[in-house]
Amino acid sequence: MKALIASVLALSASSAALAQDVLIRGATVYTSTAKGTLTNTDVLIRDGKIHSIGSGLSSNGTVIDAKGRALTPGMFAGLSTIGIQEVSQESTTDDASIGLGAPAYEMQWRPEFDVSAAYNGRSVLVPVTRIEGMTWTVLNPGIAGSGNFLAGQGAAVTLDGRQDAVLDGSRSLFINLGGGMNSHSGGSRAAQWMVLEQAVHETRNRVSDQKTLMHPLGREVFARYLSGGRVIFNVDRAGEIVKTIAFAKRYGIKPVIAGGAEAWVVADQLAEAKVPVILDALNNLPNSFDQIGSRLDNAALLYKAGVKLTFTQFEDSHNARKVRQTAGNAVAHGMPKEAAITALTADAAEIFGLGATRGHIAAGQVADVVLWSGDPLDVTSLADQVWIAGRPIDMRSRQTDLRDRYFERLKRATAN
Repeated sequence: MKALIASVLALSASSAALAQDVLIRGATVYTSTAKGTLTNTDVLIRDGKIHSIGSGLSSNGTVIDAKGRALTPGMFAGLSTIGIQEVSQESTTDDASIGLGAPAYEMQWRPEFDVSAAYNGRSVLVPVTRIEGMTWTVLNPGIAGSGNFLAGQGAAVTLDGRQDAVLDGSRSLFINLGGGMNSHSGGSRAAQWMVLEQAVHETRNRVSDQKTLMHPLGREVFARYLSGGRVIFNVDRAGEIVKTIAFAKRYGIKPVIAGGAEAWVVADQLAEAKVPVILDALNNLPNSFDQIGSRLDNAALLYKAGVKLTFTQFEDSHNARKVRQTAGNAVAHGMPKEAAITALTADAAEIFGLGATRGHIAAGQVADVVLWSGDPLDVTSLADQVWIAGRPIDMRSRQTDLRDRYFERLKRATAN
């Protein structure tokens, strides 16, 4: 471990050093590709990308002996508000939602609202999350009592600390459905489908009524999603998942189900329609009547049916790093381990249009990789080192700094 830290510090010492090759030798490589898991394998990183994978590779750059430890692609931190919400109770640090203040009967959609414009790469949550092996997340807009159930747009961002961190091709529209939205839709979930139909009608027809659901820019944005755009439908109940699939097919939308507490009930329909699911594998006790069918083997049943899926933790961005533990829980309830790791890496990247560049350990991919101390899905394992685009990340955060500060004080106090 000390040798690893020393080599990483040497690599980080100068900008010239960052251009050097990095050779990770003798790792157990979870490729998240058809090649599966490769033992005692070398991975060469050059110019921020995976250059080659094999045995007996050589390099004039930095060489790290993995000693058989697990090497995975950088993991997906789930749907989160990292970088757009620092302290939820302090409004000046919360940019995750738009509050319009209109009553339900005068609801107005703002699909042009995009939370990625407020992303702060210097958020303290960025290093807290990435030193645990999470290299990217998808910004999830909220609603904050705005009187509508269209939350706005979000996008994937890399957690390397840059301000211009949005990953091309990942932008998505977020729509919340179900009983929890009844107060924003006149008291009935039926009205949610009514307003969705109205949104399509306004977008596809010339509208002269001044009291429209959307502004002209909003209609322009919504039109893009009616032309094969990705829409994240936050919905749990099986019947409404089926309605969502049908609605998306009817209007040319590329749907993704988020939540999906009862997705296992309609797994065959999801698989047939090739609709992916983002779920919390710890969800087994319903917290609403929409989640009556919650069960711990939801992910395993979806995987068995052929549904592409990934994991998240809802409403807990400060603990987004724990998403790999939810994946481990899915393994404990029947999902194969390699499939769960793939769900957090390659499958997540493919769901958000990033599969061509991220999520796999394969030649030509961006070198977002993590070297682990043990099993990547075990709660006792830690990320020994994280690389984002081939650059070694400083394995420090505000939390580790506070820990070290007070441990040092404790050592001094006990010594006296």
